Amino acid sequence: MTKLLTLIGRRSFLEGLNLSVGGLALGVFSGGLAAAASDASTAKGAPGLNPNVFVHVAPDGAVTIVCARSEMGQGVRSSLPVLVADELGADMARVTVAQADGDKVYGDQNTDGSSSVRGVYDDIRRMGATARVMLVAAAARRWKVKPEACEARDHAVFLRDGKRSLGFGELVADASRLPIPKAKDVKLRPKSELRMAGRPMPLLDGPAYVRGTAVFGADIRLPGMLIAVVARPPVVGGKVVRFDATRALAVPGVKKVLELPAPKPPYTFQFWGGVAVLAENTWAAMRGRDALDITWEDGPNASYDSTTYREQLTASIREPGTVARNVGDIDAALASAARVIQAEYHVPHQSHVPMEPPVALARVENGTCEVWAPTQHPQAARSVAAATAELPEEKVQVHVTFLGGGFGRKSKADFIAEVVWLAKEAGVPVRVQWTREDDVRHDYYHSVSAQQLTAGLDASGKVIAWRHRTAFPPIASTFGQATRPSPSDLQQGVLDLALSVPNVRAETCEAPPHVRIGWLRSVYNIFHAFSVNAFVDELAHLRGTDSRDMLLEVLGPPRKASLQELGITALRNYGASVEDHPVDAGRLRGVIERVTAMSGWDARKANGRALGLAAHRSFLSYVAVVASVVKDDQGRIRVDEAWVSVDAGTILNPERVRSQMEGSIIFGMSVALHGAVTMKGGVTEQSNFRDLKLVRIGEAPRKIHVDIVPSELPSGGIGEPGVPPVAPAIINAIFALTGTRIRELPVSRTLAV
Repeated sequence: MTKLLTLIGRRSFLEGLNLSVGGLALGVFSGGLAAAASDASTAKGAPGLNPNVFVHVAPDGAVTIVCARSEMGQGVRSSLPVLVADELGADMARVTVAQADGDKVYGDQNTDGSSSVRGVYDDIRRMGATARVMLVAAAARRWKVKPEACEARDHAVFLRDGKRSLGFGELVADASRLPIPKAKDVKLRPKSELRMAGRPMPLLDGPAYVRGTAVFGADIRLPGMLIAVVARPPVVGGKVVRFDATRALAVPGVKKVLELPAPKPPYTFQFWGGVAVLAENTWAAMRGRDALDITWEDGPNASYDSTTYREQLTASIREPGTVARNVGDIDAALASAARVIQAEYHVPHQSHVPMEPPVALARVENGTCEVWAPTQHPQAARSVAAATAELPEEKVQVHVTFLGGGFGRKSKADFIAEVVWLAKEAGVPVRVQWTREDDVRHDYYHSVSAQQLTAGLDASGKVIAWRHRTAFPPIASTFGQATRPSPSDLQQGVLDLALSVPNVRAETCEAPPHVRIGWLRSVYNIFHAFSVNAFVDELAHLRGTDSRDMLLEVLGPPRKASLQELGITALRNYGASVEDHPVDAGRLRGVIERVTAMSGWDARKANGRALGLAAHRSFLSYVAVVASVVKDDQGRIRVDEAWVSVDAGTILNPERVRSQMEGSIIFGMSVALHGAVTMKGGVTEQSNFRDLKLVRIGEAPRKIHVDIVPSELPSGGIGEPGVPPVAPAIINAIFALTGTRIRELPVSRTLAV
């Protein structure tokens, strides 16, 4: 049996996830798809046509297409499989989408980095094209014509003269006996023949969400399973000194109390440690946890205080740092400038708070381990599960459920390690359920940051010097000993910022970590876009220039900035080549011009409202946002309308792009207006939505307008690029309306919102 059929048949799990189709992170598949295609050689003799692990055509003509990326509401199952079907020529009414387990045969499955489409566009088309080529070859042999005389469409192969046709099912037996062509020999369709790609497509899983039939992590049940909740150390690096489980075990339904081992730095994807209460139901487990008597040793991070740390970061950026980008002579330029302007910006920790907190179910028995989880990174989950269970990876299965949001949190596998360890120790299937408080207090937080920007202007007001100092504990600190950003971290809005300024320097400054730092939707771009766009707006005001004109002037003329112009020797560039995805000032200028035109920028302060502008390049896409703010009857700031222009190259599903941009506005508003996680004594001060506020429906803009730039350039990311310009657009609009300059997020620390 082939890998694909094995996946479909495993414990009938995928049958619950497969939905009849009627009607996004870090990394890419790269060479993984070629490996997947070659692995399909084992398909010979299996029922149906299996040219690779992504496509199966059954003898009755039914087509199954595997989606290897995780579905968390972004619509990846409504995009990548449709592209495969489009290339194949399949009728979507006869296609079933199957969710892949975690397995390296699919290439990189990490649904992160806004790479699900941009990383695989042509490669995933080739998976469908391979099946098409084989079906066409089978029909051509039967009709004794050349393959060029045939075409695959509408779930059949037709002679181009229109006189004969054979359905896919009729050709499966013959096609499956043909040799599988090598990837390099498979030609893709002309884009003009793709009927669905680039056109609005429905959210295929939408009906399941509405009907309540979608299977999420907490929906899985196994006979004899126990529910676990964990009392985790309140401070990162803390551990249990002693505990008394007597009262917890007295709670009806509680079956076991287990102490987890304390993790050791670097924390990577280890569990936190602590004490787990296992019960017959979630309520009993939670009551049992409340009854535990635990004494903690907090460890070295007990001194972590957000107010003190803010002062530490501020002091760090006021001293010279390590040079990461250098053009010209910044010191001489600042010394000779007619005017020097400087500003400092601060952004606190952020928490992911996906609507579905972490959850996972595991069974460890008979030398095997099986996990069900809403994971963004199935292969990391599998590796962590194998290490925790002390089993080889081939003995471990990770089934991917739907995710109730992710934003980067569920690419970390700490909750997988937790559930596997507990299932192994308990000897029964266990589901670990995190509460909202667990989620907020034990997150891999978005990094806290301080930025100092300095500009020198000549006598005419032209910017002749630009220095950007940045300090934040990097994500690498979770996996090692890093205490300052690396050049790879600065690809997000510092090194890849095209500047028409003759003297430029970027410096990184010390920022020791005290919590686990992780990637959150758009990552470091959040605070880099905030500081850069806010600073340009400040320059415009001080010079008496329109902020749009100032931004365009600082960016300079349309051009593709070379590494030499940027003052760097290399650019990680989100894993893509600079040749395919250059730093294109023209594309950034383009979205600025489009968004200001559509928003009526020339009337930017009228009728009791004001507009603010910001633009940013991230994940190989270019996005500009204009936000409109007003004051309500109580004098509170409200964002009443927003405009977005996005240039993401070739678009697969414009409806998903539109949805992602709309969601980015809401996500970015939460970061701008309310988002903040703070620590005192090493303990997270927030716990739930009562003190970690998100934007709710009453605060949402009355209108969000989305403009998608037509393009045939290589695809950029979509899930994350819409977020970074939102906060600076809002604070620039607030300044235009009120005259209050915001240099620290969230806005609620300064103004009533």
